[in-house]
Amino acid sequence: MLGLGRFKSTDRVLLLICLMYLVTYIDRVNIGTAAPAIQKELGLTNTELGLAFSAFAYPYAFFQIAGGWLGDRLGPRLTLLICGSIWSAATVMVGYVEGALSLVAVRFLLGVGEGSAFPTATRALANWMPPDRRGFAQGITHAFARLGNALTPPLIAFLIVALSWRDSFVIVGFVSFAWVAVWWFYFRDDPGDHRGVTPEELAILPPRTTRAQRRPVPWGRLLKRMMPVTMTDFCYGWTLWLFLNWIPSYFLHEYHLDIKKTAIFASGVFFAGVVGDTVGGIVSDRIVRGTGSVAKGRVSVIVVGFLGAFLCMLPVLFVKDLLTITLCLSGAFFFAELIVAPIWAVPMDIAPQHAGTASGFMNFGFGLAGMISPVAFGWVIDLTGRWDLPFVASLGLLLLGAGLACRMRPDEPFLDDVEAPSSVSARIAAKPVA
Repeated sequence: MLGLGRFKSTDRVLLLICLMYLVTYIDRVNIGTAAPAIQKELGLTNTELGLAFSAFAYPYAFFQIAGGWLGDRLGPRLTLLICGSIWSAATVMVGYVEGALSLVAVRFLLGVGEGSAFPTATRALANWMPPDRRGFAQGITHAFARLGNALTPPLIAFLIVALSWRDSFVIVGFVSFAWVAVWWFYFRDDPGDHRGVTPEELAILPPRTTRAQRRPVPWGRLLKRMMPVTMTDFCYGWTLWLFLNWIPSYFLHEYHLDIKKTAIFASGVFFAGVVGDTVGGIVSDRIVRGTGSVAKGRVSVIVVGFLGAFLCMLPVLFVKDLLTITLCLSGAFFFAELIVAPIWAVPMDIAPQHAGTASGFMNFGFGLAGMISPVAFGWVIDLTGRWDLPFVASLGLLLLGAGLACRMRPDEPFLDDVEAPSSVSARIAAKPVA
């Protein structure tokens, strides 16, 4: 656990990666809170605003794969220095846009920078986390991402009221630059090269590979192996993009709240995701340790997450009471976020040697959903004037995701793995339970 009294080097690295997830999500979703002010000043339609939202997702999806490969080849330390500088600069530049075209351009640049971040972080965690802590590590990092979701509405609303929406982007962009500096100073790709790591910590970490030992990525075979995970992540991503981009505007327009009240209700929904991410990782790892089955630990939690989100989201189409809707959306977001930790642990379970590339393949599905869903949402709203209809597609994809999750096989390691192709489940079952 992340305890202050016994704060190990592995925990510090995990905390540093958690902070990366926090700042990247603030940089990513701040536009959702600032959207009404941006839309008014720049004179954007909902469709144009949706294009600005989705402009992030096109390079984000591409750099899931390219950035994951860079993380495997160059190492997480250098890769995150480069892409962190890009996303930080892009965030600052949003504060200087003058119209729809420039807004789309800087959002595109933000996607270039952030696209490499999570696959590269997964590559780092594959080196720094033992197998039976991978679910927890992915859960706590993504909990920080959702904490960023929850903090962003009130934070950006405060900065907009106190300063301006332009200043809010400049400020959070410079905070991101500060994280990049700390990352470069503290992190090392190989835990053995870090002067703070103890022999006891090294003994429980996975075997490391040198640059000379790294094998070329078998692109075709790895893509085929990861395809069920990619499709499952697309179904999850569709719903997440709905929450990230449109929930503040949904409360604003459907219930005619001011920006402060909108921020409060949106934050309440997003805080449920913080809990869901953490619970999903802890429960997934406990099932793995208790049963010795990676498949049970990952897939069962993912299926419960999809079905729970479906049931909680249904009332949005039939109920209009603000408090009831807020509770239902919070429940839906909690269950949807149960999916995150186990699905991000799956690439490390399947192909730890190619964890960056494998997680990039997986999260390409998330990026693809981000290309389509924001534009589709904006178009539907412009066409019908109804803010509840975008939830319909999410309901169908939540059911589809539950079915697709059963086709993932995290218990069958990729044959080009750094270890002998024995069962992951058997290896974890053989470990003494802490």
